[in-house]
Amino acid sequence: MRFSVEAWAPEYGSSTGTEMTESSIPADLSVERPVATWSPVVPTTGKDPRTILFTDGVRRVDARVWIQDGIGSRPGICASYAAGAVLCDGKAKVVACEVQRGLFTAASTASAIVCKHASYPVRSAPGDTPEQLALGLQQRMGELEVMLASAHEADLVVIDGPLSGRQDVPGAVGFVKTHHVSYLRESPNAEAVVGQLAPGERTPLFLTMTSWSRFSWYLRLPGAVGHPWAGIVRCEASADHEVSEVVAIADRVCRVLPRYASVAHKDPRAPQNLYPIAGLENRLRGRLGDAELLMRGLRVSAHAAEVRPGPTT
Repeated sequence: MRFSVEAWAPEYGSSTGTEMTESSIPADLSVERPVATWSPVVPTTGKDPRTILFTDGVRRVDARVWIQDGIGSRPGICASYAAGAVLCDGKAKVVACEVQRGLFTAASTASAIVCKHASYPVRSAPGDTPEQLALGLQQRMGELEVMLASAHEADLVVIDGPLSGRQDVPGAVGFVKTHHVSYLRESPNAEAVVGQLAPGERTPLFLTMTSWSRFSWYLRLPGAVGHPWAGIVRCEASADHEVSEVVAIADRVCRVLPRYASVAHKDPRAPQNLYPIAGLENRLRGRLGDAELLMRGLRVSAHAAEVRPGPTT
């Protein structure tokens, strides 16, 4: 029996999710070359960016709460979130790091929760479900990332995660480490090219049009290749570019990002968890504060304000 071992540590799940689902809207696979002629693309030589800005954000639910709203109660979450940026110009330097907190809820009667060590101003959420509360938190964290990324100039901006909501950041490229959707399944030839990629090579561009339009390409980072999707990341660029511009961007990304790929003995999510992003993530998580201390403060405030903490898991 032949088998391969997933490079990512099991506690982080899988880089390809449990099972990739097919995109509900077919992608245009012929924007750079006809799909019948797809093959691995070796990036052209060119001028590399002198400065690269890596951005990331982290979030944590500090407590779940129930807020009295008329005759009943409505759920909410008290959460901490942070965003930051690392500028690489021959050396790496954290140039932005900001922490914010919020009470995310759809309850109209909600007011800020003030504790001994932190305050949670009201942040509106689109509804009461856990998914809607998490969406409100994710949107605020994304807004903070955009603000910090836009405040610093760089030749290339690498945003950890999809580009959605951040496509207006100048020079931005989305960097997707985990794959939940298959954009190439409609063409066996195109999907097979992913497994043929050597480190530093990419697929041809393809265009996806859902709630917003973007160009994408898959890139293999250097590292052990145990299965076809090992070390594969998907990059995104706004569709508000000419195809020739995105080809140049994609080649530039493929030339420089492999230099920042992590290795397995240093990072359990190697090689996809790039060193600048991993270091920034650790810095941001350390800035969120002590979770137990914040929970204790929320319980004290809940007792005083008659806001009942929800069940914890």
